[in-house]
Amino acid sequence: MALLVAGLVLFIGVHSIRIVAAPWRAAQIERLGIRAWRGIFALVSILGIVLTVAGYGLARRYPVPIWLPPFGMAHVTGLLTAIAFVMMTAAYVPGNHIKRALGQPFVSGVALWAFAHLLANGTLHAMLLFFVFLVWSLIEVRAGRRRDREGGVVYAPGSVALDAVVVVIGLVAWGIFAFWLHALVIGVRPFG
Repeated sequence: MALLVAGLVLFIGVHSIRIVAAPWRAAQIERLGIRAWRGIFALVSILGIVLTVAGYGLARRYPVPIWLPPFGMAHVTGLLTAIAFVMMTAAYVPGNHIKRALGQPFVSGVALWAFAHLLANGTLHAMLLFFVFLVWSLIEVRAGRRRDREGGVVYAPGSVALDAVVVVIGLVAWGIFAFWLHALVIGVRPFG
């Protein structure tokens, strides 16, 4: 469990710098340059992911059950994560209604993904992982909206055609992950 916690501290920590230490972040970017900053950010993020995945894998060997999810919760989680994938996709397709409505669709999608996984997982390590991501993403959504207001950010009007592109790409990505990559990468088949 210590490895999981260390990975979460690194990953969430580096992704929280903009929230808790924006002036320090700006000073480091000025001092190091944007490319060096992004490189360091990427290395720490990757290390955090590796430690989180390794720690989660070790914790799964000796699970500590907290509660038993109700029958069928995997299907609710599947539906919510499909929506989350669409939301995350909306962050990268300019001019869609989802991005305009949410402002922070990627992090909002992460929040929904984490919430969905809390519904379907009742072990201590799973609850820790998904609760940390849920809390962080909700804080980041709020901070991002505040940054947008302060910066006068106005998102482009959406188009139905781009909304359709977002939905199709999001659902295809979700399908690939849910039915193939989840078992390969995570070791769990969400739908049996």
